[in-house]
Amino acid sequence: MKRWALLLGFVLVVVGIGAATWTYGYRQALDSLAERSAGDLALASDRVSTQLQIYQELAVLMADHPALDQLQTGADRAQAQRFLRAVADKTAALDVFFADTSGQVLVSAAGMTSDQIAKEDYFRRAMQGALGTGSGVLAANGRRAYFYAAPRFSALSSISGALVVVADVEDVEQTWRGSLPTVFFTNASGEVFISNRPELLFWRQNSNAPGISPADAAPLDYRVSRSGAHSIWQAAGSTSLPRQALHQTVGLPVIGLEGQILVDVAPARRLAALQAAALAALCLAFGTFLFLTMERRRTLAEANAVLESRVEARTRALQSTNSQLRREVNEREEAEAALKKAQEELVQAGKLSALGQMSAGISHELNQPLMAIQQYAENAEAFLLRDQNDRVGENLTRIAGMSTRMARIIKNLRAFSRNENEPMAKVDLVQVINTAVELTASRLETDDVSLNWTPPQDDGTYLAWGGEVRLTQVFVNLINNAADAMLGQEVRAITITLEAAERLAVSVTDIGPGIKEPEKMFDPFYSTKVVSSSEGMGLGLSISYGLLQSFGGNIRGANGAQGAVFTVELDRWTEGAGT
Repeated sequence: MKRWALLLGFVLVVVGIGAATWTYGYRQALDSLAERSAGDLALASDRVSTQLQIYQELAVLMADHPALDQLQTGADRAQAQRFLRAVADKTAALDVFFADTSGQVLVSAAGMTSDQIAKEDYFRRAMQGALGTGSGVLAANGRRAYFYAAPRFSALSSISGALVVVADVEDVEQTWRGSLPTVFFTNASGEVFISNRPELLFWRQNSNAPGISPADAAPLDYRVSRSGAHSIWQAAGSTSLPRQALHQTVGLPVIGLEGQILVDVAPARRLAALQAAALAALCLAFGTFLFLTMERRRTLAEANAVLESRVEARTRALQSTNSQLRREVNEREEAEAALKKAQEELVQAGKLSALGQMSAGISHELNQPLMAIQQYAENAEAFLLRDQNDRVGENLTRIAGMSTRMARIIKNLRAFSRNENEPMAKVDLVQVINTAVELTASRLETDDVSLNWTPPQDDGTYLAWGGEVRLTQVFVNLINNAADAMLGQEVRAITITLEAAERLAVSVTDIGPGIKEPEKMFDPFYSTKVVSSSEGMGLGLSISYGLLQSFGGNIRGANGAQGAVFTVELDRWTEGAGT
């Protein structure tokens, strides 16, 4: 009786070990599956964003094309229509059209949109001077389309209309359809707008319940469970979705969509079952071996010496097996470490690739000096015709100064992209702020932003330790961010103050809506703005934070009585510093 009780207890222990092994193996498999699916989702998101960005750049570049200057007569519009049709044919766009400020379509390449678009969000956004985006289904042919609307500015810097590029979403899907697990992108209303599974298109996601369901059918029965940090969807009654799937999401504020992926967890469950079965079999085999050994020792006491030798041999075999298992565990840990390192390098490479696509940021930094050089060159030509050589020399000197400033900006961008550092030296903080104010003056004037900055008398009190070009970039970023934050309001004002205490402190204050998520403001790629030709990808504050940290400075942000306040702290420069 005692013998059978021991056997029953052993079997229960083996069952418990098998269940624990299954749970652990399943969670480990889910972790690995989650890492792969996150990479697949990021890859699909990058493909969609990158391909749509082509049409974004097309809209920005074509908005100011001379072909749209004269649209008063029928002949002018016919010529412009031929030009837009050629552009649409070469870029595979569904339509390219130009509308005036009232929303009336003046000329269109294909005529797939309505004549009045004044109520469209992307058009209203363009009328505010920014790049407008939107998505929808064309009434003419039922095709899914993504819209980019770029404002066109007249000679007096007023908006004269908007050029709209209509991208074919189905053409964007072709390069990755069917190549990944189930991936879909939902719009703000929860509708599946883009997917690598055509049968899921236009399914809807209920805000009050998990899962997606066909728009014209009863909602599917979903159950959501958690396994560690992972969300598992269990769908019943659908052949288009896995019965049990790992669900992950990623936000794409740049294009106003949310990416989601569903990966079948059946392989993970099978792998966990195999691991549990293997360990249970090993435990049963080991238990059987012990049981038989005890029986043999009980019945064959006279052969004790022989039995001990056999046990010793078995022990050596088990030790060898154990050593082999340790080696395999070490190899697995090394492989996991190598995989983690490779994934981190992939993430870093993705960030550098995103930085390389920020050509609009470079043009924004160089636009004002280029416009000034053009103006000074025209003035010099006029003075030369009047034989006013002294005024010619003055304008050429200003052109040289602007060229020097552009060279410094390009040097700063090259140093940042190559991870190079500008030598640390004595910096006149007043001059740095004056330079940043000069660089942003044109933009602030265009957006009707008043700047309150009174440079103090420079008596050596405001000498800081740092890099002049990098500090200038920091204050340019802060001024531009403050101006961006106030674009949606009538009164716009920025105040810059400079204080000299134990450390030098510069505060940039605006009267905008303030900081929505203070804990994320210095995170890379965090932005509340839509990416366009004049806005970045959420790197301004992160880059400024890194630049200041590189030479011992600090930056902090907070909400003031009205708007946001960013304060930059710098060490004073002293004789002998840096030696």
